[in-house]
Amino acid sequence: QVQLVESGGGLVQAGGSLRLSCAASGLTFSRYTMGWFRQTPGKEREFVSAISWISGSMTDADSVKGRFTISRDNAKNTVYLQMNSLKPEDTAVYYCAADSGVWSPSSADVYDYWGQGTQVTVSS
Repeated sequence: QVQLVESGGGLVQAGGSLRLSCAASGLTFSRYTMGWFRQTPGKEREFVSAISWISGSMTDADSVKGRFTISRDNAKNTVYLQMNSLKPEDTAVYYCAADSGVWSPSSADVYDYWGQGTQVTVSS
């Protein structure tokens, strides 16, 4: 049974930082592209960042470039999202996801597994 469990969300002031973690189990983690998405009420899930399994390639949404950094530790089956210089518009539920297919990281449809999400709230 595959499980993705996010942690590290919370309430932070604008300009602050948070580090999200996503621990994976039940899958060969090193063979999966891992992605982070976020969602606010009434809106579609939005791509944030992803890291491939084969080359370590990374890609970020324009809205978070230069502020967020994705990384992975295959020995710990964990993917991280370091979020710096947070803005109120970053407030959302953040989800991690795992994709075993072709590199198409920004499309939510390609991901095979999803976590339950963690709330990030940035106050102004």
